[in-house]
Amino acid sequence: MGGLRIVTERSPAGELAVTSPWDGRELARVATADAGHVADALGVAHGLFRDRARWLPVPERVAILERTAAIMASRTDELTLTAASEGGKPYADSRVEVIRAIDGVKLCAETLRGDAGSVIPVGTTPATVGRVALTQKEPVGVVVAVSAFNHPLNLIVHQVGPAVASGCPAIVKPAGDTPMSCLAFVDILYEAGLPREWCQAVVTDDLATAEALVTDPRVGFFSFIGSSRVGWMLRSKLAPGARCALEHGGAAPVIVAPPFAQDAVIPAIAKGGFYHAGQVCVSVQRVFVPRASAAEFARALAAAADSLVVGAPEDPATEVGPLIRPAEVGRVADWVDEAVDAGAVLVTGGRQLDNNAYAPTVLLDPPDDAKVSTLEIFGPVVCIYGYDDIDAAIARANALPVAFQAAVFSEDIDTAMHVYRQIDASAVMVNDHSAFRDDVMPFAGLRESGLGVGGIPYTMHDMQIDKMLVVKSGAL
Repeated sequence: MGGLRIVTERSPAGELAVTSPWDGRELARVATADAGHVADALGVAHGLFRDRARWLPVPERVAILERTAAIMASRTDELTLTAASEGGKPYADSRVEVIRAIDGVKLCAETLRGDAGSVIPVGTTPATVGRVALTQKEPVGVVVAVSAFNHPLNLIVHQVGPAVASGCPAIVKPAGDTPMSCLAFVDILYEAGLPREWCQAVVTDDLATAEALVTDPRVGFFSFIGSSRVGWMLRSKLAPGARCALEHGGAAPVIVAPPFAQDAVIPAIAKGGFYHAGQVCVSVQRVFVPRASAAEFARALAAAADSLVVGAPEDPATEVGPLIRPAEVGRVADWVDEAVDAGAVLVTGGRQLDNNAYAPTVLLDPPDDAKVSTLEIFGPVVCIYGYDDIDAAIARANALPVAFQAAVFSEDIDTAMHVYRQIDASAVMVNDHSAFRDDVMPFAGLRESGLGVGGIPYTMHDMQIDKMLVVKSGAL
């Protein structure tokens, strides 16, 4: 029984059964941590941070990360199967996630080697003559990372990899539904030479224990990926001085504007909307199409949705897997039924399937106040809205309190740039779906969608301080 990766002599508080979201079979049992375990982990991490003699030199951190990437690459198939089995993302997509995670670890090492500080341009005014100033990087403190289920390996890499690279002692709490990938990654870090006290992992026994971990005054940086309700609540309880980054969700808008090639747009929308059964924070959700084309567009998207293979995540042929929990299937079904009852046209889908799956669904013109139009669906549902005026469509896209990534499809560059300038988003994809992401890119939710900037180089920046040195010399 695994689950505790902390420096402690306490026995586990209990155990948690990890089950497949597809068929409910037990995959593993992991040990859980209580308040005493959390206190032990924080004590070890904070003591390590306060003892500068024990900090890991940069070359050692680089070497550990490079060995970690190499070990992961040698276990790609094993890591893929673990992620697919516990999280439900189809095998082919989980393999892409693992490859991305390996590259992310490499990116941590590259960023560490490529950003050691900067020279400050003093000596340019009479008051600063005779001085030079430069900055060097130091860790911000103990990092506590709370992660989500939908990318059980890559999200952990995005939170823990930068902490290791930055020299921050880390404590990570994976999602209770998907702890196995996290524990496998932490074990690989140890195998690569990282001392255990530098990265500890806990699966907490309850929410109170998790909150105690996050809100402890010894926490220097809090990294959270999950629901906005929980994230903003935890942020309000952070100790004074604790930095944080919050990554929540959105209801990603896509503007389709003439001229556009429907045959090219449909596959991209289908991928961006139904990838991982829509359980992605920047999944395509709201697609605005010229009214004259909207019904035809919806039928074409429905045909693409109907062609997708729904099945067991471990099967390489599967394109859409299950939702993470039965309650989520019921919630998505309720939201779709509500929209149809209020006047939306159900073009395809709209039904629960066996094994915790929900049929890929296309809705045409749901009301603007329906849940599918105002809240993050986090399920395989794409809504098509007809519009007569592009600026009115953009206004509808901007009307929600969430804003993250967005997209525009148009063969007219001026139209695409107009949407880019007017739409509320931290990133706009032109002629690609809203869920596109590379790990070197900034990744930031706006308004209620988050706080701070993700992406490995940006996370490393947040986990470090720029410590300035000013030297005064008469020889200068």
